[in-house]
Amino acid sequence: MNVCKAVTTKPRKSFVSIFIENYDALVKRITWRLGSGGDVHDIVQDTYLKLQSLPEDSKVDNPRSYIFRMADNLAIDKMRSGQRELRIFEAGEEREYMDSSPSPEKSTDYKQRLRKLEQIIDDLPARQREAFILHKFDGLSHAQVAEQMSISTSAVEKLIMKALATCRDRMSNIVD
Repeated sequence: MNVCKAVTTKPRKSFVSIFIENYDALVKRITWRLGSGGDVHDIVQDTYLKLQSLPEDSKVDNPRSYIFRMADNLAIDKMRSGQRELRIFEAGEEREYMDSSPSPEKSTDYKQRLRKLEQIIDDLPARQREAFILHKFDGLSHAQVAEQMSISTSAVEKLIMKALATCRDRMSNIVD
């Protein structure tokens, strides 16, 4: 008699679902690393965007650790960038710099890209657009945006992540 056993395997969670489950811990970790500030949420959002670009069949033994390492690396890059800028400004040496104004071609290209981005932002759903503009252009924290829009901070974070993903996807065909 041939008996077939039903093999049940636990479905593997996506990187994004693991990210969402660990969002608060990730924010806490990056805040610990950088201190409180606007960069924390930007790094967490950058982590989310990087995760979305990973192939679905990526083989990672511990996805949670992978996500936290990715966020740590982005935080370290941010700290290094800040230190590099600080060294440049602290050097105190007067240096002659070449004219750094962009060429007419580059200027035209930047203006076209800016118009494209403005159109993409205008085309976002109303709530996404409002949260995105309040955070990115008006400089409000997620908590302040949540208060102004009368929604939860988590909802604000999700709206902004979706808006960023839309901008990235629609700008990808024109960005170098």
